Amino acid sequence: MRVGVIGGGQLARMMVPAAIELGVDIAVLGETEESAARIAVTTIGDSTDLDTVLAFAREVDVVTFDHEHVPQEVLRALVDAGVAVRPGPDALQHAQDKLVLRERLQALGVPQPAWARVADADELAAFLDRVGGRAVVKTPRGGYDGHGVRVVAAAHDADDWLADGPLLAEELIDFRRELAQLVARRPSGEIAVWPLVETVQGDGVCREVFAPAPRTTAVVERVAREIAHGLAASLDVTGVLAVELFETVDGRVLVNELAMRPHNSGHWTIDGAMTSQFEQHLRAVLDLPLGSPAARAPFSAMVNVLGGPADGDLDARVPLLMADQPTAKLHLYGKTTRPGRKIGHVTATSDDLDDAVFVARAAAAFFAD
Repeated sequence: MRVGVIGGGQLARMMVPAAIELGVDIAVLGETEESAARIAVTTIGDSTDLDTVLAFAREVDVVTFDHEHVPQEVLRALVDAGVAVRPGPDALQHAQDKLVLRERLQALGVPQPAWARVADADELAAFLDRVGGRAVVKTPRGGYDGHGVRVVAAAHDADDWLADGPLLAEELIDFRRELAQLVARRPSGEIAVWPLVETVQGDGVCREVFAPAPRTTAVVERVAREIAHGLAASLDVTGVLAVELFETVDGRVLVNELAMRPHNSGHWTIDGAMTSQFEQHLRAVLDLPLGSPAARAPFSAMVNVLGGPADGDLDARVPLLMADQPTAKLHLYGKTTRPGRKIGHVTATSDDLDDAVFVARAAAAFFAD
């Protein structure tokens, strides 16, 4: 079997070792010579161009994704051409358009923040009055890692974005912390669920992940699991589904956003779970029996490597990290350094959460200036 991955970033790159172990061939459609292109058979091309994507898809058995930016018209043309697209366009639209997601969650009765579609300053003003004077506005499509997200307190605070079309406005949630629940689903309906994790954000970017989420009640675990399991089935997801959640100070669990692909909150599974999210994603899109999502150790901590040293010399730092923290597991993404850019991550596992966090943070610090 040959899997084609549209998008050549770190997620496609991290599918390669799993594909090798499964005996699966993998091909990548990327836009640069970075990351996945350094280790996988890669076609350089535009994932929004129908002819390019169709030519790529004809050489593989199933198409999946490293990102959600392939236009719906391209996805549906692939399906019409008989290509196995997993997840399919009907499911993927909920990860591509935040307004579509909010509407579907509302129809399904899934708990989420109060929200509204706002097309002008008057509609934003009305929503601000409804939610107490402050709100979050998001561009419906294309935002990631804090891009396309803004906190507003006045009707005209988003005029520049509104000039390009309607926005999603959400209540500003007083949350205790952010959580993520990953599941995987295959076309036959089998679903596997990993432990619930806590994510730590900074400036809209995931910094750290703790697995399992510490100090979590059985009720929160059950609700998160039921939400993710139900969404995977209701939306007909194939592959990994990441459900980003708010745990509020009053004990509610609310859906923030979805991703239908391997996700930053699941990178810990490479070293910390019986079946990594990357292996599971390949199993799912090929409709193979899913592996166990159970944890290998009581605790895992994942810390992102962001930016990297100013001189761009990662190679000089690697042996220093290895000597200082021999139990840490380093994953670099084959990317050049740039302020704020995700260039890798470090994972540590332990019987003690504090120990795992210390090791992962100490290792990641070798790449900071």
